[in-house]
Amino acid sequence: MLAVRWMGPRKLSVDEVPDPKIEQPTDAIIRVTATGICGSDLHLYDHGATLAMKPGDIIGHEPMGVVEEVGSQVSHIAPGDTVVVPFNISCGGCFMCTRGLYSQCEETQNLGGRKGASLFGYTHLYGGVPGGQAQYLRVPMAHFGPIRVDESVPELAAMLLSDVLPTSWQAVKYADVEPGSTVAIFGLGPIGQMSSRIALHHGAARVIGVDNVAERLQMAARYGVEPLDATQFDSPGDVVAAIEQLTKGRGADSVIDAVGMDAAGSAPDRVLQTLKMQPDRLIGLREALGSVRRGGTVSVIGVYSMWFPNFPIGDLFDKQVTLRWGQANVRRWTADILEVLRNGDPWDAAGLVTNQAPLQSAPQMYEAFKRKENGVVKVVLRP
Repeated sequence: MLAVRWMGPRKLSVDEVPDPKIEQPTDAIIRVTATGICGSDLHLYDHGATLAMKPGDIIGHEPMGVVEEVGSQVSHIAPGDTVVVPFNISCGGCFMCTRGLYSQCEETQNLGGRKGASLFGYTHLYGGVPGGQAQYLRVPMAHFGPIRVDESVPELAAMLLSDVLPTSWQAVKYADVEPGSTVAIFGLGPIGQMSSRIALHHGAARVIGVDNVAERLQMAARYGVEPLDATQFDSPGDVVAAIEQLTKGRGADSVIDAVGMDAAGSAPDRVLQTLKMQPDRLIGLREALGSVRRGGTVSVIGVYSMWFPNFPIGDLFDKQVTLRWGQANVRRWTADILEVLRNGDPWDAAGLVTNQAPLQSAPQMYEAFKRKENGVVKVVLRP
């Protein structure tokens, strides 16, 4: 089969590799029909050498496809079924899974429990499991994980059940969004876009979306978001001040950080940090924490993967801010999301996909996504 393999920083190849086989009675094999490129994949693309990647690793964690074969203990799906595969691999029955913490599954945890559940195609820190940017995929824990879908859900919307939609749903749930509230969202990539639409679905009266890419701001505005162009400000503090002004000095009731450690800050800040040779990876989080009102909630769904100094714990204490974060517990939310999608995809989740390309085009599409070229927001590869 063909598969996308990480060969080194900013170096991908699409190669012939052996087809996967059933290894455990809880396995399944699927023929992949669509597979997304995630913003988190860009972390591997750029920094895989420092994130326990090995040359030749198959990447990707947003697959859907058709079941080809199942192990003897898999009964809820069968050959011929169309399924979406969650990015985290969870057993469904351990202490963590029974509490809805599927991203912390104790059966697939790594490094003696110092890391969470295994992930498809996402470093050897998280299991080194071959990923879904391939023609075929072995699915461990298939007795629980895969989600069966049918024609009642648009295909591209269904594919987003692997990551984007449950991650965005959790971001909104963790932000304690209430009817009539004001929500600020930092980062209008795929997660920020869908978090915006889901926040409005949950009754938010206003959603303020912050980004520095014109096409993403325009997309968000089409779905009722008030766009705030970060390039118009000289410092992160100016963004915070703008949100305070928009909320009569109080700040947003709920804030979602959908950027994570890829935040780049304003243009002057980028120059300063480049001269220091030490980028401030907390800019997005600092802006999010500064923009929430006293007693409000900040939900962090953007990825942070290392220790950071100078965390503003005193400000959080003084403002009585609730802070919630973590990897999405995919299967905890999928039933609720499917119920919405079966009512006509009111979020236009399928419309989030801006680019589709053959699997062989993966190297070029990774680079286009990284550079945010020509309005690229969400890329789907077709094996």
